[in-house]
Amino acid sequence: MSSTKQCSISSPWDADQLRTVFVQALSNMYREEVPLYGKLVDIVRTVDSSVLEKRGKNLDDLPIRHQLERHGAIRLGTIQEMRQISRLFAIMGMHPVGYYNLEMVGFPLHGTAFRPTSEESLRRNPFRVFTTVLRPDLIVSPTVRETASEILARRELFSPRLRELMNQAEQDVTRLTQKDADELIVEALKVFKWHSRSTVPLETYLSLKQEHPMVADIVCFPSAHINHLTPRTLDIDAVQLEMIRQGLPAKECIEGPPAGRKCEILLRQTSFKALEEQVVFCGSGVSGTHTARFGEVEQRGAAVTRKGRDLYDKLLAAAVDLGNGWDQSLAQAFQDYPDDWTELRKQGLVYFRYRVSADATSRNKEPLPTDMGALLQAGVVECEPITYEDFLPFSAAGIFASNLADTNGTADRKLQATRCSSRVELEGVLGREILSEIDVYEALQRASVDEVANGLGLEEITLAGQ
Repeated sequence: MSSTKQCSISSPWDADQLRTVFVQALSNMYREEVPLYGKLVDIVRTVDSSVLEKRGKNLDDLPIRHQLERHGAIRLGTIQEMRQISRLFAIMGMHPVGYYNLEMVGFPLHGTAFRPTSEESLRRNPFRVFTTVLRPDLIVSPTVRETASEILARRELFSPRLRELMNQAEQDVTRLTQKDADELIVEALKVFKWHSRSTVPLETYLSLKQEHPMVADIVCFPSAHINHLTPRTLDIDAVQLEMIRQGLPAKECIEGPPAGRKCEILLRQTSFKALEEQVVFCGSGVSGTHTARFGEVEQRGAAVTRKGRDLYDKLLAAAVDLGNGWDQSLAQAFQDYPDDWTELRKQGLVYFRYRVSADATSRNKEPLPTDMGALLQAGVVECEPITYEDFLPFSAAGIFASNLADTNGTADRKLQATRCSSRVELEGVLGREILSEIDVYEALQRASVDEVANGLGLEEITLAGQ
């Protein structure tokens, strides 16, 4: 990652600019709280420089979105907190995309990813936050469930001033000033800040932790402290090796599709394991430790279609059944996933962004074909894969599990169907629809196809495999 200049907000409530300033402030705060995060960012910068040097390029040649890119993750305690965070993210141009049910791996959580959805906003800054909320109905112990609910009912994550600014922004953004924008950033950071003190006595903390470590993490602290902030890299395998070389406590394996593909798809993730952090517990002043926050890194590939995702899930299930050691089983199963961009396009497995080529106007005036494959072959149109902007529940569970105390560091590798009722329930909390990530990519691809058709004077262009 190359260093980027601090972004100033030319218009206080330009959502893209506001989001960028917030991400930069959040990154600075997290670097101070977790120095290893800064070390990880430096490793990513070094690895990416090496990759680009081999291509005859440097860090300044990376798109601005790659230089700024981060994803964060927070865990909330109540539906009121989830509703409020949805409003805050909306002000920053971030919308709920995708439903994630972590019940499938025994975590009493479900959630969504808040992120930009338009091509322009993604180009400017694709900041995304994987946001989960506690599900009391999945807490087994009635006593723990009641205790957790009572504690969370007393918590106020959003300051009165932050709520006031959010209300004003929703009512009439034209009345808000640069000072208001700056103040909103400061107040919003408080929601994500770590506090080395617990709001409960040690015995309460231990009883909640015994129920589930994530229950304790969510309930026992005054903020929804961000538990990781993730840079994007060009070579996650090299980053993993460098983390190990420098002595960072890297997790055992990289989550996501197998290594070695020429055509990267979806998302690969790894992390250094969660830190033991000193905590002072309420009442007695007794000190102890808490384990929750870790450092994650990701490498993003192409967004796959519904057909592509079905094949991915099928091969992932096959890898689970092989049982030959995870990396070996994964590589073996994914031999059946095409690894050539032309073939991926022809089979309708990956989404692409199409555009009229620069030299298209120099062609003769003979009638153009209406098949995208023929237009590409003729050099009239060019394309590139659309970046996958979302998360894989299976991979997220693997990262989460590796960073929980009292686990063996691996997720239970099972695939289960998501209950529709749970998604509807979360949409009710948010008061808005959770967008399907597949639909978002479909719309981006379709808009590019329509743009090409319009530019070439064609009524319609057909796509292979779709």
